[in-house]
Amino acid sequence: MLMTFADVSDAAKAKDLLEGLVGAVPQIRTLDVRLDELKTPVSAHLCLTTTHDDAAGLVGYQEHPAHLEVAVWLKPRLAARTVVDYTS
Repeated sequence: MLMTFADVSDAAKAKDLLEGLVGAVPQIRTLDVRLDELKTPVSAHLCLTTTHDDAAGLVGYQEHPAHLEVAVWLKPRLAARTVVDYTS
């Protein structure tokens, strides 16, 4: 997921909150959060990559109360987000 914030300073707090989901949400196999470094006009502010055992694991992550709590903080701060969900 790529996230662009209305206020770029929210990206660092978002990173901390998202990383806090590791261990709290059992459906997360891996979670990687990166902040934009180059700050170009076309850059998103944050990139989140998660892996799950299967599609049901992704849904379980999305519906987990800890994830929903972070989403309540995130959503009003986002100017845009883009998601790519896939199975390998």
